[in-house]
Amino acid sequence: MESFLNISNQNLIEIATNAQSNYLNANPFPSATFDNFFNPQLLEEILEEFPDLSKKDSISFNDQKQIKLAGKGESNFGPKTKSFMHFLNSEPFINFLQILTGIKEPLIGDPYFFGGGQHEIKKGGLLKVHADFNKHPQLHLDRRINVLVYLNKDWKEEYGGYFELWDKNMEKCEKKILPVFNTMAIFSTTDFSYHGHPDALNCPEGMSRKSLALYYYSNGRPASEINQNLEKHNTLFKERKNNATDNIAFKLTTKEKVKILVKDLLPPIIGKIIKGQKG
Repeated sequence: MESFLNISNQNLIEIATNAQSNYLNANPFPSATFDNFFNPQLLEEILEEFPDLSKKDSISFNDQKQIKLAGKGESNFGPKTKSFMHFLNSEPFINFLQILTGIKEPLIGDPYFFGGGQHEIKKGGLLKVHADFNKHPQLHLDRRINVLVYLNKDWKEEYGGYFELWDKNMEKCEKKILPVFNTMAIFSTTDFSYHGHPDALNCPEGMSRKSLALYYYSNGRPASEINQNLEKHNTLFKERKNNATDNIAFKLTTKEKVKILVKDLLPPIIGKIIKGQKG
């Protein structure tokens, strides 16, 4: 474990205990940011292994709400990356998250890295503000925590790429995190934890915004975290109020509206009908 962490961060339990209060009371929802948390030499090696995802077998998103690339599971992990990601899914790190977040239900990492793993956004890319999908498609568990590790050296503010946390009414960005090298962002994922990288990236050609993403799950969650009208849903994109670019991006076509209806609304409605018939 010592080789994964910065020399000053060896006692994960102590760090989590000391940071728990700030995490739980953070605005606009429980979250924390840690600088220089991991062994910088290891992250240098992981950065060297990071491929150009546009040239690999990856998932490409390209529409008005998201322009980004994501790896498929472990397929593009180099040996250092694989070892590091497995550590972040291991008992010591999950115990750290359990204490930090105060979540009562036992947490479990995702061995499939579904939707997670390596993420890359190139110049002009973005990810509009959203709440995450809430159920793992294979494990059928509730998504509770996101961990993001940024790998961007010599990153300047004018490049943008801030990770933004928004209030529930989508009126104000309460927190912005510059995605600089060896920064870790952790936050609780609910149906109302709105976040994203909503403005187009302005980095030089040849550079990209690179990160590692890990998601953690539990069997069950508090009712207060659930939108009762959407018991199971995919990514829920939200429009920032009084934002012209979002006004354009969120004009859905009829086809998109039907797709959302089928995926997110009809299954819960049908389930309730069947349940009522059985009763």
